[in-house]
Amino acid sequence: MMKNIMYFLGSLLVAIIAAFLANKWLGGFENPGYVLIGIGHWSLETSLIVFSVSLIMAFFVFYVSFRFLGWLFRLPGQVKNRGKNIKFNRSQEALIAGLVDSAEGNWEKAEKVLIKHASQSGAPLIHYLTAARAAQSRGALDKRDEYLKKAADGAPGSDVAIGLTQAELHLSEKQFGQALETLARLHSINPTHASVLRLLHQAYQQAGDWEGIRKLIPSLNTHKVLMEAEIKLLETEAFSKLLKQAAERGSVEDIELLWSEIPDYIRQMKGVSAIYFAAMIDAGAGAKVEGGLARALSTTWDQTLVVLFGNVQSLNNSRQFETAEQWLPMHPRDAVFLAVLGKLSMKCGDKQKAETYLTKSISIEPTVPAYQLFGDLLFAQGDKDRASECYKQGLELASSAIISRIDSIS
Repeated sequence: MMKNIMYFLGSLLVAIIAAFLANKWLGGFENPGYVLIGIGHWSLETSLIVFSVSLIMAFFVFYVSFRFLGWLFRLPGQVKNRGKNIKFNRSQEALIAGLVDSAEGNWEKAEKVLIKHASQSGAPLIHYLTAARAAQSRGALDKRDEYLKKAADGAPGSDVAIGLTQAELHLSEKQFGQALETLARLHSINPTHASVLRLLHQAYQQAGDWEGIRKLIPSLNTHKVLMEAEIKLLETEAFSKLLKQAAERGSVEDIELLWSEIPDYIRQMKGVSAIYFAAMIDAGAGAKVEGGLARALSTTWDQTLVVLFGNVQSLNNSRQFETAEQWLPMHPRDAVFLAVLGKLSMKCGDKQKAETYLTKSISIEPTVPAYQLFGDLLFAQGDKDRASECYKQGLELASSAIISRIDSIS
């Protein structure tokens, strides 16, 4: 405004100086000139200098008048914009205050200040989403859902941002069904969105939906959501959990189908193969994996696989025992293996060998299964006193292991 006044006064001063100089110049002539204006019966005659000065003054009067009228016409809009700017600035201050209060854990205060100024803000979405987090933090889940709905109504093009916040809040409350429903919708909107894929992975994992994770793994790998090592660990965990679930159902067909779909590098892992062999044995199909177990033990010795081999419901017990005895020269002092040999000897009806192997196993390293087997053998032979002693020692050993575990935890 001040700048415009200065321009106006400067122009007026220049005009006055120009008129003064023109008057001096024209004053030097014998006839300085005149102007005659006639309208009907009326006429106006004046000197040239007076007419020029009057014309300049009239221009400035009209100019000022029109500028003033323009200012009057613009005044309501300027007042309105000024009010908007004041409200906008207040909303920005409220947003900063709300974010600070949220960071400090003042949830109720943050929620109030954010919602109060959300409608005047240039970023209402941030107000509502932050208020939703604050409402959940203080346990007001109804308010949380209300703010999320307002965010969706106020920012219709921000479905992914709102949905991700909603899914995160549902996950933190262990509302897995609602979280997965939201994430499935977001995944249909943008199947390659890294944050959507990452949250889907977390939701499936927390909900124990390993089949969902299995189907998601290719997308996690393709879009580099997780590192390659993390993908392999996740894939191994997913197939391990699925094998255990198939084992719980007791369906041999499901177990075999799943095993055929597992990548070779995972099938070769001892832990995963042990789950498969155990699942087949529990489902009553141990005879189908007897050869696979024997080959695995011939390649890599593992006590878990040894125990599983001893639990196989073989169609030919003698051949099973002979296969196991072939490993004895290489593992003569493996207590677990010796106990398994004792068990297989009992299945074949060779009580003398069974007693030899079980006695040697206990002498090397006493174990509860070895005492149990030895007690069963002695009881079958009618030696009830020694059998009772074996059972007693086995119980004492088991009790000691439990006490040690409790002590380590405490």
